[in-house]
Amino acid sequence: MSSERLAAGPIGRLARAIRAVAGPSRQRVQVLVVLEGPNDIEFLRRISAILHRDDPTVPDLGDMERQRSLVFVPAGSVELSTAYRFASLALPEFHLLDRDVPPATQTREQLAAMINSRPDCRAVITAKRSMESYLHVDAILEASGISIAFSDDDSLPELVARQANERHEQAVCWEELSMRARKRLRYKAKKWLNTLAADRMTPARLAERDPSGELRSWLATIASLSGR
Repeated sequence: MSSERLAAGPIGRLARAIRAVAGPSRQRVQVLVVLEGPNDIEFLRRISAILHRDDPTVPDLGDMERQRSLVFVPAGSVELSTAYRFASLALPEFHLLDRDVPPATQTREQLAAMINSRPDCRAVITAKRSMESYLHVDAILEASGISIAFSDDDSLPELVARQANERHEQAVCWEELSMRARKRLRYKAKKWLNTLAADRMTPARLAERDPSGELRSWLATIASLSGR
């Protein structure tokens, strides 16, 4: 790829955004945190802040972002060709990938292995299906009034969207909704799950949903990559 095309493409735009984040002080961004989309970013901002308030040794990613030492990157589609997407920026990278379900899981595993082969880069895959799978049922109930049971392999946004749809008096049966309508309702559910419900998490609730401390380990890795 020519330097002109690189400068005009997504990497060039990100490089310019990083320079803008650094500001007049030219403070160096210390780490890129690459997630699949904006909802995942919202979840990680909120959960890290909640854990930081309880334990100051846990990094508050939102605070790091405000200090211009961290940049969140919504990566979008998960493809093997993206493993070296940000290499030209020469910054430490932390990638968090949803496990999803086969065959998507296999692609994510291959991508993580490729990223982990690069220096100062770390990629992890969630043990649960997706980020919102770490939410506690009580947090969901408090945020929406919806009482729901789900497993680590369920698509929580779809389960919640179905139940929310059924609560309307004139609701159309889920199976009779168009694919576009279902997608819109799933996205709406995913958005508030990763914001309103995430805000109602507590360290105790997270410990119940994540007894192995998986999420805390992600935050510790980000802190290490940033030099903290």
